[in-house]
Amino acid sequence: MFGFQKLEIYQLAKEIVKYNYKLTKKFPGEEKFALMQQMNRAAVSVPSNIAEGTSRKSNKDKAHFINIAYGSLMELVCQMEIALELGYIEQIEYDEFVKRVKNLSVKMSNYLRTIVKQ
Repeated sequence: MFGFQKLEIYQLAKEIVKYNYKLTKKFPGEEKFALMQQMNRAAVSVPSNIAEGTSRKSNKDKAHFINIAYGSLMELVCQMEIALELGYIEQIEYDEFVKRVKNLSVKMSNYLRTIVKQ
């Protein structure tokens, strides 16, 4: 097992990816190469950048990739909100998504703060 795989932020990010895929599966066919694809890319970007960043040697590089992961997470929030407004997902699904994102974003901010202080 690699070091990044032990991190809670990495595990939580993967859970968000799986939840995102579960929700986007229900999207209409015409969204297959539009919003759905954009959301899947943003979702996968979060744990991918956590993995890449935490594997870097310098704290500056680590912080840079955590910031990219955070940006992708916020991009996904925007896209999920659009999916809600288009009626592709239910309010309860959106609320569950936001709950997960808030939890991850707090933990990512704490992790980032720890890196910057070192």
